[in-house]
Parts: sequence; C-alpha cells; structure tokens
Amino acid sequence: MKVKILKFSDHPLPTLPMMEDLPLERIIGITSTIPIEIVFAAGYIPIDLNNIFIGDRHAYGMVEDAESAGLPRNTCAWIKGIYTAVMKYRIRKIISVIQGDCSNNQALMEIFQSEGVETIPFAYPHSRTDKRFLHDQLKMLADNLGVDYSRAEEMKKHLDAIRAKVHEIDRLTWVENTVSGEENHIWTVSTSDLIGDYAVFEERATRFLELARKREPIQHDLRIGVIGIPPICEDLYPFLSSIGAHVVFNEIQRQFSMPYPTETLIEQYSRYTYPYDIFSRLEDIQQAIPQRNIKGLIHYVQSFCHRHIHDSIIRKHVQLPILTLDCDRPGPLDGAMKTRIEAFVEMLKYHESETLVE
Repeated sequence: MKVKILKFSDHPLPTLPMMEDLPLERIIGITSTIPIEIVFAAGYIPIDLNNIFIGDRHAYGMVEDAESAGLPRNTCAWIKGIYTAVMKYRIRKIISVIQGDCSNNQALMEIFQSEGVETIPFAYPHSRTDKRFLHDQLKMLADNLGVDYSRAEEMKKHLDAIRAKVHEIDRLTWVENTVSGEENHIWTVSTSDLIGDYAVFEERATRFLELARKREPIQHDLRIGVIGIPPICEDLYPFLSSIGAHVVFNEIQRQFSMPYPTETLIEQYSRYTYPYDIFSRLEDIQQAIPQRNIKGLIHYVQSFCHRHIHDSIIRKHVQLPILTLDCDRPGPLDGAMKTRIEAFVEMLKYHESETLVE
C-alpha cells in the first residue's frame, strides 16, 4: 500500500510534507527528534509527525478531530495533532520518544497500539552523561529496525555534511543577516527528519545558500531570539519582521540540526540539549546571547505543556528582557498577542536607543 507524501515545489525551501507516492510500509512516523541515522540506514523514511500536522492546511481541524476521538481538551495541541496525523495519513509504524520529550507520549503510544499501529519506544537518559543508557537505546533501536549499528554510524558522516549546510544557513542569519528568522526556523526545524529524503534536502539547501549569499543584508533595528519549543502559531516570524525585529536565534530548532561537531552518535545525541534538563539548554542560550548580540528573548510555551514550568528558571538565570508567549492551537496570532509583542519590541528598541546615546 502507498501513501502520498513529500511533493516538492520549485521554491528552494524544504517544503513540509504533502502527499506523493511512497511505499507506506517504509514510512516511520517520529514523535520527536530521534536518531534518524538509524532509520535511514535501515532503509526507512522518517517523517516528523509534528511537521505534517502543522504543515497541513487544516491543522486547526486536526486538533478538533483528535478531541472528537476522545483526547482531552486540556492536552497539548501537538499531541492531538500527532494523533490525527497518524490516522489521516494511515501511518502504521512510529517511533515514540517516551523519555526526554512530552510527558504524554507514553499514553499516546498506548492509544496508537490500541488502533493497531506498531510502536517502537525510544528513551533518552535522564542525564546527558549516562552514555551507557544512550548506547543501549541506540543499539536497541537499530536491532528493532533490523540494521547493523555500524551502518548508522556511517550514515551519520553523510548526514553531518548535509547538516553543515544548515549550520551555514544559521550563520548567515546572525553574521551576514541575509537569512530571515522565518527561513532559519523552517530550515532548522526541518532537520528533524530531513523531509524524509536527505538527498533532496541537500539539493535544496545548496540552492538556498547560493541565493542567500547574493542578498543584501536585512536592515532591522533589533536582534532577538526565540527560545522554547517551535511555535504553533503560524505568523509569529512574519509579524516580528514587520515590526523591525530580526530573529537571529531559534533555540530548539537549531538543536534539531545537531549544531556541535561530534564523532559518534552517542556523543551527538548526548550533546543535543532538548531531551535533558533545563540547565543544558540554559548553557546553550547563555552562549548565544553575547555571540549573536541578542537584546531580548521570546520564550514560546505551549498550553498544557510541562515545559511551561521552566519559564521561571529561565527568567532567574538569563539577564535579558523576556516575553513569555503562550499559545494553544494552530492559527494566526490574535490581537492581544500582537499588542504584547509590539509593546515588548518597542521597549527593547527604546532601551537600545538609550544605550547608544549613553
């Protein structure tokens, strides 16, 4: 049986999955960033369920469909979107991150099992220093997919070269200012699955870099960062750009691209900050602030997400103005959110102008 997925337009951006002929039995849905090197090495096609949910024209309706199917209203919309994406696209095999991501993934995995979907659990260790646990999980995943672990290490070398192109796109965002915050977001968030086809992804990244290097720099007055999970609201980046704010740092999306040079999968996925404690993330954020000359942060938090609790810790340790933005469902920013963002950006611009006068 086949499902249509991943049809690419002529625009040199990694497009979110659409429907095109691919063998359904080779597709593996993933609930979060996992070691895709193993999936590719095994001959499967990894598809980030978050991306096909939020990239769907009817993303809002997908949340409602999940609620109609019995998922609670006070559950994160990403979880509900993932559920509907699996049902809508008839995905029959998924890898679910049951430790190191959403606290509801265990229950979601059980729902999928009740629907006849094959589920493969993957867990990150509680501590990034527990490399024995991580090694065991990597090896177990390779065994589950029927591939020799050494082939995954070889695949890592190939994907590292592709990810390096995204790292260059990121550099052009904050050094040359020729890549917008929204483009940065799209490229980095797409590295979670490399749009299911790393060869096409690499080709598009190469084309995009050629275009970006020829651009004039973005002339915005203010440099800001967006931290927290990727926003569910669809127009945050265009709106920020329209009021003169250049997003030069997308924290978690950048982590999806595996931004640190590493030799092995164990080293790579132990340095990846997202699955671990907030202090791993804080170290990354605090390094980026002076390096990228960031003047303020927007901390995006998802309604009903346990990571919302981290906001107070971030505010305690980061000595920059922070706007906490809480959204529930897919869709555009509402008037109240736009007013808050505008006020925040104006405040940052005012303080920046005062600093320059002094």
